[in-house]
Amino acid sequence: MCARSDTSPNEDPSRAGGLPGWGGPGTARVAVICGLLLLASAINYLDRQTLASASARVKSEFGLLNEQYGDVEAAFGYGFVAGSIVFGFLADAVSIRWLYPVVLLCWSATTAATSLAGGYEDLLWLRLLLGLFEAGHWPCGVRVVRALTLARGRTMGNGLLQSGTSVGAVLAPLIMLSLLTPQPGSWRPAFAIVGGVGVVWVAAWFASVRACDLPSPTRAGNGDSSWKPLLQRRMLIVLIVVCLINTAWQLFRAWLHLFLEEGRGYTEQQTLLFNSAWFVATDVGCLGVGVAVLWLCSKGLTVTRARQIMFTVCAVMCLTLVALRWLPKGALLLCVLLISGAGALGVFPLYHAFTQDISARHQGKITGVAGVTAWFLVPPTQKLFGRLVDATGSYDAGLAAAACLPTVAAILLWVFWGVDSDDRPRDEET
Repeated sequence: MCARSDTSPNEDPSRAGGLPGWGGPGTARVAVICGLLLLASAINYLDRQTLASASARVKSEFGLLNEQYGDVEAAFGYGFVAGSIVFGFLADAVSIRWLYPVVLLCWSATTAATSLAGGYEDLLWLRLLLGLFEAGHWPCGVRVVRALTLARGRTMGNGLLQSGTSVGAVLAPLIMLSLLTPQPGSWRPAFAIVGGVGVVWVAAWFASVRACDLPSPTRAGNGDSSWKPLLQRRMLIVLIVVCLINTAWQLFRAWLHLFLEEGRGYTEQQTLLFNSAWFVATDVGCLGVGVAVLWLCSKGLTVTRARQIMFTVCAVMCLTLVALRWLPKGALLLCVLLISGAGALGVFPLYHAFTQDISARHQGKITGVAGVTAWFLVPPTQKLFGRLVDATGSYDAGLAAAACLPTVAAILLWVFWGVDSDDRPRDEET
């Protein structure tokens, strides 16, 4: 028996035999597949965050300025932009069951190759390739969630998908901490180890997911290559929203380690341990919004209103970083970082749910095009952030400015998104 249901995404889940607001028939298999998505996200961020966990060592060994480290992070962003377009369109054209594992193996191999990097130029090319292949994770994953879940349960499904990023990011500093020694180059084995994890996931994917679990591209798209869904007002809104929230998140993710170690004087061990705690907090925010949306809907709110409220709550949590310049090293500083981290990642399952209301037939292209926009500001802001730190010797102003971006996104969703008369996505029309 396959997990995918042929019932409408707006059909009453109680009649469909599934959990309220969650799957449909085959809910248990939906949960298994969503669990694999969580693990894929974990591997994605484990591979990505390994460099950030070793950033101080790598900068020292290769003699990099902060601006050069910003260039390395920017190269990842440029690769992600290209990969979002390529894999966004492929996700609507070929079998996700095959595309997904191929993409994952490619980024895992790139991570393993980073253990052999000889300097600045090698890092630039390897991070470019890593961004290219890691971009394929999101069109594939979001399309799977859209195919398997009902409307009010999509935030929960997206939360599982997104929460895996925190799992990977929690593990990265712990792995690095266990392997680092005073010897130069002791950071290298971590890249080879985490790069090999992808092979295990691919085996689990093919053992668990059957061809009939997911809709074929032909059936999902009916041969329609229309660009109409990409020209809607709501598409423009999600493009701006993701640009804002991803810029904030990527700055937090890339510079938190250096902020703690160089900006506030924490030891390397303290920084690595707190990084893991920070990503645990982001995971709580990510899963919490899914539960909160289901609860708000059970109290009579529409799906859209529930999402808008939780997006705003997360944005306010990010705003706590505005007080950063007045927070010295200590418990209050760490508490504010945990709160803002939960809010910074918590907006992403909500954002994905908004994109899933635009069109089921073109979900891959929507996610891919949005992925390009998501990284539009990231590469130049990474470079500018590093330049600002080199010029001022402080990380505070840059992080506080980034913390304001999710609030701008929340305002846009309240003012311009609107609510359908029956608050149901009109995906079957587009």
